[in-house]
Amino acid sequence: MRRTGDHTEAVRGFNRFYTGRIGIIPEDYLGSRYTLAEARVIYELGHLGSGGESTATGLGRTLGLDLGYLSRLLQGLKLRGLIRGERSAHDGRRSVLTLTAKGRKSYLALDARSRKEIGGMLSPLPESDRARLVGAMRTVEALLKNEKARIELRPHRPGDMGWVVHSHGKLYFEEYGWDARFEALVAGIAKDFVENFDPARERCWIAEMDGEPVGSVFLVKSSKAIAKLRLLLIEPKARGLGLGKRLVAECIAFARTSGYRKLVLWTQSNLAAARHIYRSAGFRLVKRQRHREFGYPLTGEFWQAELA
Repeated sequence: MRRTGDHTEAVRGFNRFYTGRIGIIPEDYLGSRYTLAEARVIYELGHLGSGGESTATGLGRTLGLDLGYLSRLLQGLKLRGLIRGERSAHDGRRSVLTLTAKGRKSYLALDARSRKEIGGMLSPLPESDRARLVGAMRTVEALLKNEKARIELRPHRPGDMGWVVHSHGKLYFEEYGWDARFEALVAGIAKDFVENFDPARERCWIAEMDGEPVGSVFLVKSSKAIAKLRLLLIEPKARGLGLGKRLVAECIAFARTSGYRKLVLWTQSNLAAARHIYRSAGFRLVKRQRHREFGYPLTGEFWQAELA
């Protein structure tokens, strides 16, 4: 388990790499005559639009700058004719800041250079890697802002079965040491689901976080009265958000509306988080069976929930 100091050094190392990579260390930011702090002020005001305005307090809060330092910064930009301060038309007690025509021109030049440099950095990457990079950056931003991740559920589509098989095989090997026989089992379940899919009585849900798959669950027909819940998976980065409970609840609701009387599943005794979800959703353990199907001794468990 990583210690706090290890995490701190990892973040510091990333900061050094990233700031050097995108070139924000030099005083002449993006080859302009502005420091990074000056460029941030110009960009923030320009980003508000042609009619956008802000106060010094609002800028300080947004940019995380000390108000004393920001005041000196704004004074310098005013003397250079880039910004102006005026009394608010709506509240005479407030002084609002806007870009001058010269400041607006500087903003557009900075914005164009930034787009060009970032575009050049991304251009060697394949589209899939660009999507991964943007997804990772959104995750970093959400975590540091302490925001709830946005997770959406959708039906399966072409390409999802490959992700389900790969993710199960990789995750269960890394976390539990299960061998390739488990991945083969998952592949067989996915194959049967696609080949025999009954849209009226079967369903697959794929959970996406910022457009990237992070979870899955299947409901498949066993008989006219019995359905099976299969292949519940939550990626580590999406855990702790209630996604497992949400996916299981979707299965139960769909099974009820489809006329099933019972929902069953097979899991393992060492999967504590999954067993907790099943129990809290109303499933009960009905049978245990020892086996070695995935490379070492396990205890399989059969659970069921009455839907009537």
